[in-house]
Amino acid sequence: MATDNDFGAFIEKLTISPTPPASFPPSLQGLTFAIKDIFDVEGRVTGFGNPDWLRTHPAATSTAPAVSSLLEAGATALGITIMDEMAYSINGENAHYGTPRNPIAFDRVPGGSSSGSAVAVAARLVDFSIGTDTGGSVRVPASYCGIFGFRPSHNAVFTAGVTPMAQSFDTVGWFARDTATLKRVGCVLLEQPHLNCIEPDQLIIADDCFKLSSVPRDMLVQPLVGSVEKSFGGNTVVKKVNLGEYIEENVPSLKHFMTSDDDTTQQEFSIPSLMALSNSMILLLMHELKINHSAWVSSVKPEFGPGISEGIEEAIRTSDEKIDLCRSVKSELKTALSTLLGEKGVLVIPTVPGPPPHLKGDVAALESFRSRAFNLLSIAGVSGFCQVSIPLGLHDNLPVSVSLVGKYGSDGFVLSLVDSLAGFI
Repeated sequence: MATDNDFGAFIEKLTISPTPPASFPPSLQGLTFAIKDIFDVEGRVTGFGNPDWLRTHPAATSTAPAVSSLLEAGATALGITIMDEMAYSINGENAHYGTPRNPIAFDRVPGGSSSGSAVAVAARLVDFSIGTDTGGSVRVPASYCGIFGFRPSHNAVFTAGVTPMAQSFDTVGWFARDTATLKRVGCVLLEQPHLNCIEPDQLIIADDCFKLSSVPRDMLVQPLVGSVEKSFGGNTVVKKVNLGEYIEENVPSLKHFMTSDDDTTQQEFSIPSLMALSNSMILLLMHELKINHSAWVSSVKPEFGPGISEGIEEAIRTSDEKIDLCRSVKSELKTALSTLLGEKGVLVIPTVPGPPPHLKGDVAALESFRSRAFNLLSIAGVSGFCQVSIPLGLHDNLPVSVSLVGKYGSDGFVLSLVDSLAGFI
């Protein structure tokens, strides 16, 4: 088996033995996991992907509850993984510690910011791993590395002991190669020990969103539709929706973030309301990053890698003018999507616009891809809904995926649903 040195997933190897309580059998006994360098581990300095952060912060005095709960459930931690600096990228390239090697596509980015955590799972160095997802930092690397990745509903898993990026979006997510492990880890982190499968009453295909993807629509949609029909006997209603139009009609505050037609002509295909949604998410994200870390940046003047430096500077210069409108968009979208999905509906969207980009790729092409990616990632990000990225094999020898989005608080339902479909996808 390949070692971590072949893939560069770990920033630090360590072994934290399980500490199962005596009151119940450990549900993760025998499993190993890796920890993103954003979670506190008692006695260790949390590095947040940057050497200057590591140098200027003290060791943690306690372990993050999410990590502790996994150890108490019987899992063994094998190391701390590389991440993007300040969790501020979806590429996974770190100028200081190196870029973890994508095990599925060596010449492509692994996805960030939880790059090392995704690579550790995809390379079979651990059974599962934990990361964080603010703008897409679990969903993106899961898709790029051909594994399952789960972003829970906002605040569904405790974020105490996790270095914040933007609290309105920060979530603790996890990766696994199979749905059984994904669900077992979810039972622990969500504190829901018994998750029974409930048949969805509708599978809603966001048809317009698939035009953002370079992968043929049928390759992404048909396996999922077919697996639902085989698993539940054709009782689930499958329907299409123009999600962009629905959101534009039902999220009135978005009009403040809509761009002119001239601004969208450079996109091969654009969904104006999703671009506006992405704009509002990024604005609030940068605002909160500024509040959390601008004082440290100003006093320490840390060295950041290419792209990260410019992004942090932009965040620090962000205006506060539309922040209340950003929060209105969040509230309105949550209500609108809850109505669309109903009691037991799930939304089907591409996780990302296509296969992972090339390492050190063309800047303009990367920016276009990133823009389309955030159109898709902002749906669950802004609403606070849960989302699971499901690997669907390879297209042109590169990993592709599709996602299910469930309403706020339906995490157990979505995890059980994916697990029930595992034998058919």
